[in-house]
Amino acid sequence: MPVINRIAGFAEDLTAWRRHIHQNPELGLDCHGTAAFVAERLREFGVDEIHEGIATSGVVAVIHGKGDGPVTALRADMDALPMEEDTGVDYASQVPGRMHACGHDGHTTMLLGAARYLAETRNFAGKVVLLFQPAEETIGGGRIMVEDEKVMDRFGVEEVYAMHTDPFGEVGTLSTNPGPLMASVDDFDIYLTGKGGHAAYPESCVDPIPCALAIGQALMSIPARNADPKLPLVVSLTTVQGGTAPNIIPETVHMAGTVRCFDEGLRDLAEARIRAIVAGQAAAYGVEADLDYNRQYPATVNHAAQTAFALDVASEVVGAGNAIGDMPAEMGAEDFSYMLRARPGCFLFLGQGKGPSVHHPKFNFNDAVAPVGASFFAKLIETRHRIS
Repeated sequence: MPVINRIAGFAEDLTAWRRHIHQNPELGLDCHGTAAFVAERLREFGVDEIHEGIATSGVVAVIHGKGDGPVTALRADMDALPMEEDTGVDYASQVPGRMHACGHDGHTTMLLGAARYLAETRNFAGKVVLLFQPAEETIGGGRIMVEDEKVMDRFGVEEVYAMHTDPFGEVGTLSTNPGPLMASVDDFDIYLTGKGGHAAYPESCVDPIPCALAIGQALMSIPARNADPKLPLVVSLTTVQGGTAPNIIPETVHMAGTVRCFDEGLRDLAEARIRAIVAGQAAAYGVEADLDYNRQYPATVNHAAQTAFALDVASEVVGAGNAIGDMPAEMGAEDFSYMLRARPGCFLFLGQGKGPSVHHPKFNFNDAVAPVGASFFAKLIETRHRIS
């Protein structure tokens, strides 16, 4: 089956909702306006339970089907990014320095569309749990929902699914793979302290610059000489700050970067090597070193059975040729990973046509694919929760 007729019938509403959210972007956990808009729509649909203030501004809603059955969660993220929009559309962000540049406005809209249809039809058994989550781009609202709010246990969730728009995929494709799909992400900050002074008299100084150069070069050797070459690993040094003038040896240097991979053992190895490199080079150059190593999102790893099921559903909605089950894993990160650690499920990418990348000031969600995503969510529930 293609897009569900009833959902296609309210496509204009989907567009209006999405553009309202797009015009009013919010950051991090502070998605109160978006959450209020979501809750208002859910009340209009007749959703059975609406729980607000989850993870500060998240919304968890429950739709009851006909009789006993499974409990499946569907998740959408709501937060925007701290950047200026440059799309030129007449519904552009009304908030300076903020924009929906990652499609979360579209994700929220598609889940609202599925909620409207499912609340109207109730053509399923069991319960559907709708997770409208803040702070995917920042501190991991998914982690807060799972670990602090205990939403999986609290609402009896058995499986969980989500999707993300893909500006590199053809319109209407649904792509994923069983196993690792997106990388873990860790950040590090290195603070080197020496003794500053006149560059003409280096013997009276302790220069942190040579130490920083040695650390940077050594960090690049971790993927090449420490990691299993069959396992992907990225170590990127992205910030080096030190010095103010050609004739001054600085007192301090700040360095920062990121580590991304799919394997937890490799993640441990990278952290251990960075710690050893920083300590060893600091000792060699006689400077003091402080390392802040912060483990962020784990790898997003799909479960095989749930991925196969999701692809079967996708084939019914977009056609077998547009349901792609061998999508290459990528080094971007996603806090849906916490939900997949807590419950089996699958994360997919919905092609919206090739255009500017996410996190680009010209990115814009393609409203034409919102009925496709909403239909996929709805069909997934009607299939998994089939009334016997």
